[in-house]
Amino acid sequence: MDVRMDGRVALITGASTGLGLAMAKEFAASGASVAILARKPDVLAAAKTEVVKAAGKTNAKIEAYSCDVAKAQPIVDTWQKVSSDFGKIDIVVNNAGISHAKPFETVTDEDWQGDLDLKLFAAIRLLRLALPGMRERKWGRVVNVLNIGAKAPGADSTPTSVSRAAGLALTKALSKENAAHNVLVNAMLVGLIESDQWARRHKTAAGAGKTYQEFLDGMAKGRIPIGRMGRAEEFARMACFLCSDAGSFITGVAINVDGGASPVV
Repeated sequence: MDVRMDGRVALITGASTGLGLAMAKEFAASGASVAILARKPDVLAAAKTEVVKAAGKTNAKIEAYSCDVAKAQPIVDTWQKVSSDFGKIDIVVNNAGISHAKPFETVTDEDWQGDLDLKLFAAIRLLRLALPGMRERKWGRVVNVLNIGAKAPGADSTPTSVSRAAGLALTKALSKENAAHNVLVNAMLVGLIESDQWARRHKTAAGAGKTYQEFLDGMAKGRIPIGRMGRAEEFARMACFLCSDAGSFITGVAINVDGGASPVV
């Protein structure tokens, strides 16, 4: 099946590296114009070059915006710039976030607020701006990128598991409110997928004496039924499907992209 997104405009947060960059490249290759948001201008510039290359000979327009989505005003300011540059936003992918998990008694108020600002309130603030236009045009797609801890939190998983669970509730509530307007809202739950954070972790004591592949294989062993870590492009292909017309009857779901690791469906 050839999944196309020609004429659509997507805004992706946390899009300069990892899953966000993979999704931006997949969307652009499928014909969508893409606004990529992240904090660091230099990393964004390199990411934009990759996304433009992925777009190839499509008519996709690619722009990069430096924005700290953990803060309210930068979201408003950047939204206005993106809207001016593209005219509309059909798709929002709330992908910004970091892994922040530790024992509950060690989590400070600042940790809680920072995690909620980055992962929950960023999505709330951005969708508050995006949904009215989608509803008016009777077409929209939202993907909230969470992790499998949103459904099955483990020990030492706060604050991330709690903020991600809130994102799951937000997804379901918004799917109910917007389905009649052909605005579909879904979540994708990350398991163990190769990304920059694992490359960084390989350089610590955890990866001492191991090649990068040996390190990845060790992380997957006994934890992922499919027997390996996922790849960012595999995640991106599912996002592209959900955000295209091919996914036109799917809303309010949370799809585990985890090689079977989650204990719950």
